[in-house]
Amino acid sequence: MGAVAVTGVVVGVLGGCSGGEEEPQGGASGASVSSSASASASVSSAPPTTPGGVLDAAEEAMRGESGWTFAVEGEEGLDLSGGGSEATYSATVQRTGKPEALHASGTVVSKGSSTPEEVFVVDGVGHVREGDGAWESGDVSDPEIANKVEDPVDALDVFRAYAEGGERIDVAREGGDITLRVEVPSGKLSDERPALAKAVREVRPTIEQLREGGVTATDSEIALTRLTDVLVLDGDSYRIKSHRFSFGFTIPYQGQQITYRQEVEEANRGVFAGDITLPDSVA
Repeated sequence: MGAVAVTGVVVGVLGGCSGGEEEPQGGASGASVSSSASASASVSSAPPTTPGGVLDAAEEAMRGESGWTFAVEGEEGLDLSGGGSEATYSATVQRTGKPEALHASGTVVSKGSSTPEEVFVVDGVGHVREGDGAWESGDVSDPEIANKVEDPVDALDVFRAYAEGGERIDVAREGGDITLRVEVPSGKLSDERPALAKAVREVRPTIEQLREGGVTATDSEIALTRLTDVLVLDGDSYRIKSHRFSFGFTIPYQGQQITYRQEVEEANRGVFAGDITLPDSVA
């Protein structure tokens, strides 16, 4: 999931047909503005109304503190007639801006069994440890690392990418909040549409595992059923309040449809004033 990704918890579901399951590894009414305006829009003295202007204000607000703490909850699952598999994830994420660093401590739960998971990102390198296993390290651009890293502040960059890619962004003000929303109703795994890049990256490990189990569906046959990305800001301060990213795919298999789903929710728990340093156990 984004920067401590629940899709890093790979889920197998073919056991519903072949006799054994693999364990997982690893929000508005009111006035609105729809726009694909450039993310370079500047913040003026008047309240911004374009996506770019709102994002500028949010970036400035988030830079106003040395760091932030977020609560992250996620769920990932595969469903098929006769069987299914699901995993959940919860974590506390702390991140700093200068220098940029992140630490997440969480737990993956599947079939009643829980596994601790810890993630650090320092100097552009991600370090992941599951349970008592060894640390795995790699550049944050590596999909295997990126799918383990959930940085809520990265949502600002993602929404800028939506704007630059010409996606429709709805901006709504209601009840003291500003909500930015992107919805993609359909697509294919094979689409090179920037708005689908994160969902494709996160589902890819599961697709590869299903193929190892006998699924032969091509990327062009695997269909996006939905993608919703919602970023909520405080209407006065423009600080991030919450972020929710969810999507689903259907994968043809022996005349049936395997359904993959994922949802990640992040909530701002306030300022983090500490430092983030790697533990001695990280090689």
